[in-house]
Amino acid sequence: MSKKPVSSAEVRAKHKEFLFPSCANYYKEPIALESGKGSRLKDHDGNSYLDFFGGILTVSLGQAHEKVNAALHAQIDRLGHVSTLYPTLPIVELAEKLVSIAPGKLKKAFFTASGTEADETAVALAQISTGRTELIALRHGYSGRSLLAQSLTAHASYRVIPTQVAAVKHAHAPYCYRCPFGLEYPSCEVKCAKDIEELIQTTTTGQIAGFLAEPIQGVGGFITAPDGYFKVAVDIVRKYGGVFICDEVQTGFGRTGDKMWGIQHHEGVEPDIMTMAKGIANGMPIGATLATTAIADSWKGGNISTYGGNPLSSTAANATIDVILEEKLPDNAAKMGRILRDGLDALKKKYPRPIGDVRGKGLMQGLELVKDETVKDRTPAPETAVRLFEETKKRGLLIGKGGLYGNTIRIAPALNIGKADVEEALRILDQSFAALEA
Repeated sequence: MSKKPVSSAEVRAKHKEFLFPSCANYYKEPIALESGKGSRLKDHDGNSYLDFFGGILTVSLGQAHEKVNAALHAQIDRLGHVSTLYPTLPIVELAEKLVSIAPGKLKKAFFTASGTEADETAVALAQISTGRTELIALRHGYSGRSLLAQSLTAHASYRVIPTQVAAVKHAHAPYCYRCPFGLEYPSCEVKCAKDIEELIQTTTTGQIAGFLAEPIQGVGGFITAPDGYFKVAVDIVRKYGGVFICDEVQTGFGRTGDKMWGIQHHEGVEPDIMTMAKGIANGMPIGATLATTAIADSWKGGNISTYGGNPLSSTAANATIDVILEEKLPDNAAKMGRILRDGLDALKKKYPRPIGDVRGKGLMQGLELVKDETVKDRTPAPETAVRLFEETKKRGLLIGKGGLYGNTIRIAPALNIGKADVEEALRILDQSFAALEA
């Protein structure tokens, strides 16, 4: 007997009734998605959408990718779940694959079920290996929803627990559009990076465990560090005994174009520890922490993860990475990213208000919306972002939102997106901005 079709309204009603009210949805009338193929999604009412946010940069290859699904189907019929207490072929293959493509001297892997846990593991490793506790993170950064991750996160709206981990100090973000020092790059000589030294000297014991940063801040609104920032920042951190934790949860696996990792756009910088999740397995839940051998070996106590490296998630990750490498998707992200960026820059010229800034790399591009684009008045316009969301929804385009002020549009389609889809998204954005002016 076939089941009665479910409407979007029914799904929304059950969501409101049974889920935590803090589990927020996009749009005034949330979209209840039912199915998808590639970058096309459908809701329960049959409406179709072009997905340019990919589950927060997670569905790297689009929905229902044939190779990933085939690998998953074969694995679930063979072995579904064991914990890290048992070695399996998928987990060792994934570990070997990751260290083979990792930058620098990262040679060991530990798997978890999320990016939050990956960052937690990285911080613990930094503290164990250095024998110190204090951490430097960045303002506007986001690390997840645990107690420690909230402490690393520098967005008041995500720090819901009053008592935070006191050992975390927050440095200025490389937010060139809203420079905290009122300077301009490159004449600023990356003062935001140099200021980390005084932060360490004045707010810590002077001996730190490490520095955690995203090459491009995701939830922070795709804030993109300029050339030279990380070299200066990491040199200072190492001067004071700390290690560099590179958070590649959103920037990894070719997202930023040309390179496999976001940090590889910054010459002369190698992570001591690196975290990843999201795009690693095309939507299956898995996170990973990579470290140098010496740092990994410093963890002498017990360490297990019930779901970390689960055979299904590891299989999906192996298949996803294989496709990314075989199809040279970092190159595609660069090529399609240039088309996308050129189109967004053209929109900024056409709509200088509300588009104040365009930033990002590859297929990770952001638009910061403001009320008045002048040097003296760049007032955030979160209400404009909400209106733009509704306009793009009407026209069948899904986009993301972020930034401390909720005024940054985040655009991040699948890594295998084609030119026709990029051009369609740009047309819809153009139509939507025009509608705001009407």
